[in-house]
Amino acid sequence: MKTLVLGASTNPERYAYKAIEKLTAHKYELLALGFRPGEVLGHTIETEKQPWEGIDTVTLYLGPARQEAYFDYVISLRPRRVLFNPGTENPAFESLLQAIGIQAERACTLVLLATNQY
Repeated sequence: MKTLVLGASTNPERYAYKAIEKLTAHKYELLALGFRPGEVLGHTIETEKQPWEGIDTVTLYLGPARQEAYFDYVISLRPRRVLFNPGTENPAFESLLQAIGIQAERACTLVLLATNQY
């Protein structure tokens, strides 16, 4: 199951970084897209939207104000689901995703991983 961490960061204090740590520890394949280039635990953080394929889950670490620039991109990836982590809730984006058959979940990636519900 391939996951895209959208809003990835090299800052260990950020939840996006912690998600990369936990996803890696649980042996999930992941990709990272952020505003600044870098690397976290061997995963390159891309800064340009990539035409990745086979993404099951997009986990968001972008606030609603920054998400609109990614609506079409996320949809183009055709993930099974998009996780809206705490602070990223966006009813407009959630409705758009659900209308085209992409599951939109308000959930914390870290909690899902810790409780084996990911």
